[in-house]
Amino acid sequence: MLALLIVIAVLGLYMAWNIGANDVANSMACAVGSKSMSVKWALITAGFCEFAGSVLVGSHVTDTIRKGIVSPDAVAAAPGVAPADAAVLMILGMSAALLASALWLNFATWMGMPVSTTHSIVGAVAGFGVTVAGWGAVNWWKLVQIVASWFISPVIGGILGFCFFMAISRLILGRVRPCRDAVKYAPYTVVFVVFVVALSIVYKGLVHISAKLSWLTGGNAFILAGALAVGAGVLSRILIGRTLRGREDLPLPQQLQLVERIFIPVVVFCSCTVAFSHGANDVANAIGPLAAVVDIARTGAVKMDVAVPLWVLILGGFGIVLGLATYGYRVIDTVGTKITMLTPSRAVAAGIATTTTVLGCTKLGLPVSTTHTLVGAVLGIGLARGMGAVNREVTKSIFSSWLITVPAAAILCVLLFLLSRIFLFDLIRQALP
Repeated sequence: MLALLIVIAVLGLYMAWNIGANDVANSMACAVGSKSMSVKWALITAGFCEFAGSVLVGSHVTDTIRKGIVSPDAVAAAPGVAPADAAVLMILGMSAALLASALWLNFATWMGMPVSTTHSIVGAVAGFGVTVAGWGAVNWWKLVQIVASWFISPVIGGILGFCFFMAISRLILGRVRPCRDAVKYAPYTVVFVVFVVALSIVYKGLVHISAKLSWLTGGNAFILAGALAVGAGVLSRILIGRTLRGREDLPLPQQLQLVERIFIPVVVFCSCTVAFSHGANDVANAIGPLAAVVDIARTGAVKMDVAVPLWVLILGGFGIVLGLATYGYRVIDTVGTKITMLTPSRAVAAGIATTTTVLGCTKLGLPVSTTHTLVGAVLGIGLARGMGAVNREVTKSIFSSWLITVPAAAILCVLLFLLSRIFLFDLIRQALP
């Protein structure tokens, strides 16, 4: 039993390492690409925020069968599967899904391609379900929703990114005296950013805590977010005024440099909150198969929902930080520099577009990927400057990697599951209680 748990923990650590290297790296891509933060400080900051989110306020309950893609009952009722063997098959299947999605993420990161962790796991679990219990074991409507998110996320993110950047350009950057107009309009940008980010943290990042606090429900969340936003707006008006007043007569290039500089704190703020929210809301789900295998190994029973042990959250948080620190630079480089050239003002537009899209779609029940949304937002900002500002070859490669993520993870999982069923089935059955 101990040996089984150690192997499972190693698989979970490897998966977490890949999540950090690919998924979490997205949160800091715009900050690094716009030169708002150095790579070193971006990695340190993102690692701290991600670990804090996952361990301090992360979910302690996860749906083990990855968002209801495959039902344990379908596995237990599969032809030729004895009731006593269902737990063994679930352990082998979830372990194969964990390893398959981790291998695909590793390959995608090596290629510098930002892909969705959730899509990788869903594809892997679906492949396991079809192999064991046939096509009817998979919730195909869920998969249709995921496929739809490939188009919903980048399109909405791109449209909003385009609109937000055009607004900043028209109101501030494109004016004759951008320093003067930044004092007038930039605080409104801060108000909007803080309002949306605060709501995003309550409704997405802290969803497991806010559900237990009655004063954070309904209109109170909007009141709290509004109060924080107004306070931030007033403070930013004072600070921006001190920085830019009296600079209106400087040459235009110098004014633009000063204006870009005032957006840097907003970029850092957006990036940190995205990392924190990801840790709080997504880490437990991403390592859901690990929690499932641990629970089955201990109890011998298969459940739809299980408690996530604290050590699993800590292991996930540690692995994510390690992956981000050692390999995250590849995806950061792709999203932050290779799609289009970013400045602090463009990074702010991308951050606002991403957070707004994810928050809005989450509340509407639409499945979206933060990774896809961010890439779409960056692409929209590039298109706002013309087709020549977008690296079309990199964009095509990213879209191609999205399209093959689910089938690639599914095929890998099927191969790994079949091999493990041949060589490890009896060994696992003997180890179970």
